[in-house]
Amino acid sequence: MAVNLKGRSFLTLMDFTPEEIRYMLDLAHDLKAKKRAGIHNEVLKGKNVVLLFEKTSTRTRCAFEVACMDEGAGVTFLDSGSSQMGKKESLEDTAKVLGRFYDGIEYRGYKQEVVENLAKHAGVPVWNGLTDVDHPTQILADMMTIEEHVAKPLNRVKVVFSGDIRNNMSYAWMYGCAKMGMHYVAYGPEELKAELDQQIIAKVQEVAKETGATIEISSDPASLKGADVLYADVWASMGEEAEIPERVKLLTPYRIDMDMVKATENSDVVFLHCLPSFHDFETTMAKTQKEAGYDIREVTDEVFRSKHSKVFDEAENRMHTIKAVIVATIG
Repeated sequence: MAVNLKGRSFLTLMDFTPEEIRYMLDLAHDLKAKKRAGIHNEVLKGKNVVLLFEKTSTRTRCAFEVACMDEGAGVTFLDSGSSQMGKKESLEDTAKVLGRFYDGIEYRGYKQEVVENLAKHAGVPVWNGLTDVDHPTQILADMMTIEEHVAKPLNRVKVVFSGDIRNNMSYAWMYGCAKMGMHYVAYGPEELKAELDQQIIAKVQEVAKETGATIEISSDPASLKGADVLYADVWASMGEEAEIPERVKLLTPYRIDMDMVKATENSDVVFLHCLPSFHDFETTMAKTQKEAGYDIREVTDEVFRSKHSKVFDEAENRMHTIKAVIVATIG
């Protein structure tokens, strides 16, 4: 059956069928090959896109801008200091105005309901660049990277996310693995298991029944065995410094190091990370916290720079998969 995503918003992978996700991945692989060959079809010529950022970013902003410009679209960037959204103008009014100017709207911020309400009122496709509970463009890039480096179909791949299993990347992986029939392990402290959103868990388990996926929550090191992918995310972001002592104490056993790599019993296991990463002490935050007595690294530098690490291929693939989403929905 032919897939047609024109006019669709991209808010969460839970809104898409496995066939539709497969279509976006195939399109991303095709667009990457064309870019490498110097081919730009400018399928977005005459289109205009606005990027709304309440939360800062390097990869998401650059990926959207390059993806649009590669295919001929115009781009406007608005951060929280250059938009009246939610301050002097309601979210609904902002959405309706921007929908008159632009062919597509990207939002990166906090509440999922914000991106959902933008989509409700804009009248044009809206794309989720990150919220507190989801990061669907990142998961597409991760799946694309897995397909490039793991010699298995996605429905035979085991992903272990190690660390704070309550965060948006862990939930986003649950959505993606459930949809694509993958094996997902949220590997983290037993104390955090009770803090997981049980509505989300119930939803992904329901989808998993249909696709054959396995969704596990575990603190048992034995769950590392057979992993094809080890995944990490930062333990604390800027503005969360007060929580660092408690988080470091809780999450240090889940730092990805070479012992954890060996525990997978897979010499070809791939390490992925959505970035930015604290893997050394060359950042202001990591250095400051080290001086205060806290090692906030979620992965060791040895692993981050090893043959297992495909994080920069993964970062590049943000652009190719985002381009696929834009082309599929407004091209």
